[in-house]
Amino acid sequence: MAEADPLVLVVDDDESVCRALARLLRSAGHAVRVFASAGEFRANADLDGRPCCLLLDVELPDINGLELQHEVGEIVPIIFISGHGDIPMTVHAMKAGACDFLPKPVRDDDLLRAVDHALERARQTHTKRCEANTLRQRFERLTRREREVMALVVTGRLNKQVASDLGTAEKTIKAHRARVMEKMEVTSLAQLVHLVDKVDLFSASDTRLSR
Repeated sequence: MAEADPLVLVVDDDESVCRALARLLRSAGHAVRVFASAGEFRANADLDGRPCCLLLDVELPDINGLELQHEVGEIVPIIFISGHGDIPMTVHAMKAGACDFLPKPVRDDDLLRAVDHALERARQTHTKRCEANTLRQRFERLTRREREVMALVVTGRLNKQVASDLGTAEKTIKAHRARVMEKMEVTSLAQLVHLVDKVDLFSASDTRLSR
């Protein structure tokens, strides 16, 4: 299976529930990994390699599912499944970003629909994360002076203005600018500005290079 193929992660301490969920999900064409506790999930789940969503029971033997949500909810879309859920618990989970909260026993159609929705969100997030990582890798190839030139150029300053700001010759700025365009793999200033707007390439620790 390719690295980017989506994966459904299931965390539930009820072995029969895990088997039933895994069987249903696999019959629908999903790849599945099952964990019996939050601790097992923490130790073995890979949330960065490919798009994934999490089917999470509320009542677990080690920690509450809502506590695990606080740890990974911003990384992976979560669908809660619980036989003990109530309205306050559901509201709390949804306000914290859960995709859905399904009561046990879960209807097959409801579960598969929720998983499809969560995986679509995961795909979008994964694509954005991969794009951001690619842009940061390109940015890391720039020298410090090239980053300084880039930070000024994307504000709309002309080459001669950048040269004055940095105390160097305009032809030197033109050369730096050309290398920036090459290393960032863009062909126009508009594309370069779009990349900077898309991802915060200039770190907070390098504030003098920020826009």
